[in-house]
Amino acid sequence: MADITSIRPAAPILIGAAVMLSLSMGVRQSLGLVMPSLTRDIAISVSEFTLAISVQNLAWGALQPFAGALVVRVGFRPVMVAAAALYCAGLLLLSLAHGLFGVMISAGVLIGVALAGTASAIAFAVAARSVGRETRSLVLGIVTGVGSLGALLTAPLGQALSVAFGWRAGILGFLTLALAMLPAAWFAGNVDKIALPAAGATRSEASAGAALALALRSAPFLVMAGAYFVCGLQLLFITTHLPSYLAICGMDVMLGAEALGVIGCFNVLGSVFFGWAGGRWSKQALLGLIYTMRSLGLCVYFMLPATPLSTLLFAAVMGFLWLGVGPLIAGSVVEMFGLRWQAMIQGIAFTSHQLGSFVGAFGGGLLFDLLGSYDLAWKLIVGMGLTAGLAQLSFALASPLPRRLATS
Repeated sequence: MADITSIRPAAPILIGAAVMLSLSMGVRQSLGLVMPSLTRDIAISVSEFTLAISVQNLAWGALQPFAGALVVRVGFRPVMVAAAALYCAGLLLLSLAHGLFGVMISAGVLIGVALAGTASAIAFAVAARSVGRETRSLVLGIVTGVGSLGALLTAPLGQALSVAFGWRAGILGFLTLALAMLPAAWFAGNVDKIALPAAGATRSEASAGAALALALRSAPFLVMAGAYFVCGLQLLFITTHLPSYLAICGMDVMLGAEALGVIGCFNVLGSVFFGWAGGRWSKQALLGLIYTMRSLGLCVYFMLPATPLSTLLFAAVMGFLWLGVGPLIAGSVVEMFGLRWQAMIQGIAFTSHQLGSFVGAFGGGLLFDLLGSYDLAWKLIVGMGLTAGLAQLSFALASPLPRRLATS
């Protein structure tokens, strides 16, 4: 077993990356909690709000490869600090929004751009650079797990403030928490002082264009990126529409926040487990297993009548399978292509994820506005998830990923 004590010199960097990721993702995942009151107050529809969230995800995905390439040129710290400041500016403007345009610019464009420099791809690249090969997969799992704790804080705080003082107070609560991303990003930026391993540096002399061309010719990478589309579709459908679905079912308004908190809690266990498992078994096969099990969980939950108990059990299952894909995707990219362009190539896969997120958030809202229920939406999402999971699993078993680059 990897010696976890060997990561102590990198602890400040890893803590900074985890805190930045935790707050960035926690606030983003909690925005759906203010959707019912926000849409009523400023007279926009559910599909219009989810369009803004979808634009956020498209901006995040489209800019992620560029952010990954930029950190190679200027370093991690300038990119992360600037993105954290932009995130806070987006939340401030959202708290002042009075129509669709304000929501689109703040929650959609500004926060979407900011996520490209504060969320998973950059945080994972920081973590991977900070430690050696022996502990990398486990450390990626730990950073993912700690990073998921943000929802345990942001969801209850945002919901409580929104219920007591209105949705604008909830957004200002998110802003107060998000300010801590600034020092976290600064500490994580110390990774710029760590040189690439000799083997990784040698392989990484190629340009960004050459690295991109190599990725787009890799069948394992293309299959992984394709399945990642469905991952984004499922996760954004849940985070954006679960609170609304529970309101339709007559559940207590706090149940949505409690469910998101349970997801965050169990995500810690799942992320660490899959980070550990990724160091022992095929990361690609584990990805297929996650997608398949997640789809089956969605199917069972939506087929049965919603109750507080079933909702919290569903949240626990989804939480365990939530961001365990993170260390597996990041570890696979390092194994295939090395460290130097990891953030950029992982960003390419993440673009696929975010296209799926767009479909999950906006498509779910559109189908709800057209049909008055989520029945068709969840059935389509389950079918696509099973297809992607089985395809990923079958390809992984038929064509095991070569580990020739694992020395990075």
